[in-house]
Amino acid sequence: MQSMEIQQTSTPELAPKKNPRKFWVRIKNIIRKLIVLFLIISVSWVVIDRFTPVWITPLMLIRSVQSLTNGEMPNNSKRWVPIKQISPNMVQAVIASEDNLFMTHHGFSFEDMWKAFRHNQKGKRIHGGSTISQQTAKNVFLFPARSYIRKAVEAYFTVLIELIWGKKRIMEVYLNTIEMGKGIYGVEAASLEFYGIHASALSASQAAGIAACLPNPRRYKPNGSSSYIRNRKAHIINLMYKIQQVDFQK
Repeated sequence: MQSMEIQQTSTPELAPKKNPRKFWVRIKNIIRKLIVLFLIISVSWVVIDRFTPVWITPLMLIRSVQSLTNGEMPNNSKRWVPIKQISPNMVQAVIASEDNLFMTHHGFSFEDMWKAFRHNQKGKRIHGGSTISQQTAKNVFLFPARSYIRKAVEAYFTVLIELIWGKKRIMEVYLNTIEMGKGIYGVEAASLEFYGIHASALSASQAAGIAACLPNPRRYKPNGSSSYIRNRKAHIINLMYKIQQVDFQK
């Protein structure tokens, strides 16, 4: 009897099924590590800036790139001075013009935010409703852009600087980093450029003139003859003597 060969066929091994649960656990772990890393970096950054001058900001970098793109050499005029070398008139002027509740809020003025929202709903020129603390957080840590994500990160940094810096340091950084003209950053550079004096010697009228330009410092000049600046300066001077007097010289 002829023997029949029995062919044995090996069955291929089945590939292990992917476990979707493990995949999402891995993703969550990565996200958790990124969040922890962001917290460590951001808090460390804020702590360092609590004690050292802020020499450069994202906006300064953007302006420099724009100048190079236009075939111009960046010409950033910036001089850091401690708050004790800035006239109290300048502090009073920016509080009057930008954030009259600066000394009492904790980083956010919900009243001003609601007013800005109502104003913008009417289709008029957009008002931001940002406090000096929010503007400082945006100037120092973020690139200027309009998005809900940027606003959320701005709010996070605003809380950090309110907790770690305090009002005096926030005002000091604000007055030393804010854009006050084309290539001009900080009140000391602006005082020398427009009035030929140091920030410590600014009168109430001169300080109000600088503060009047802050909504659009690349368009207006404190010592210009614009009727808009004259009217806004008079309004700021009037407010300076009505709101709480703030003295960071002590």
